[in-house]
Amino acid sequence: MKRILAVVLALFVAGTVATAQSYTFKVLANKGNNKVKSGADWESLKTGASLNSTDELEVSSDAYLGLVHSSGKTLELKEAGIHKVSDLASRINTGGSSVASKYADFVLSKMSAEGKKNRLSATGAVHRGSNDAIKVFMPSSVGVYNDKAIVRWDSLDNASTYMVTLKNMFDDVLLSIETNDPNVEIDLTNDKIAKENVILLSVANKADETVKSGTYAMKKLPSADADKVKASLNSLMSDVNQESALNKYILAGFYEENNLLVDAMTSYEEAMQLAPEVDSYKEAYVDFLLRNRLGGE
Repeated sequence: MKRILAVVLALFVAGTVATAQSYTFKVLANKGNNKVKSGADWESLKTGASLNSTDELEVSSDAYLGLVHSSGKTLELKEAGIHKVSDLASRINTGGSSVASKYADFVLSKMSAEGKKNRLSATGAVHRGSNDAIKVFMPSSVGVYNDKAIVRWDSLDNASTYMVTLKNMFDDVLLSIETNDPNVEIDLTNDKIAKENVILLSVANKADETVKSGTYAMKKLPSADADKVKASLNSLMSDVNQESALNKYILAGFYEENNLLVDAMTSYEEAMQLAPEVDSYKEAYVDFLLRNRLGGE
């Protein structure tokens, strides 16, 4: 009986490994009229598709593909023409870990039909009346790991300038930032705020400061928690150490899984900055905001 159980277990493990390695690439981002040929016919390529080494891709002009290899390494493809998946795989240095593929699967698993149906704009097109409070796209209290945070809020129809105010726990104003955009990049190493463990953020319409957001607390992670994040992140960074939109997207998945929502939002923002023409990243960002209940209503 034990021998039979051992054989069954071995077959199950072998089958699990084979399944986990049954693809060469997965498609995380897709722009253009791109196609794949797995047999005799060409078919439209969809985000989330798995590509095998025997497949071929037809990449249209002005296209973009964000691919993650089964090894965890990433590849951005913009070259129009016919590409054999096996040739693309030969570009990949497969040494090292496959941690990135875990987070690639994580972000793909979060793409839902319901999320797509209910998407809001992640680029500030959620308008509220001038008498409504400004909704900042972050939890009321949140831990932050990195030294940079990009914070976004819903735009107002009649607001051309916003005032972002950062205070300490004693309600002292530490820093004020004026911006014409419904977002701001905050350098947490700035001398005026670097020593604070908790920073209170609010946003107001400069023309009418009675139109404002609530107060949101950004908390630096305690050293022990930050060390744990760093240890996990170090193994991932060997796969995504290059500055690319695709890598920022995978990092967003890492931060979300670790409940570091501001860091995840910052990674999404950076992905959109690096590839502004690729809707996949904008759509994924909106899905992220919706599932974490951070978007406007």
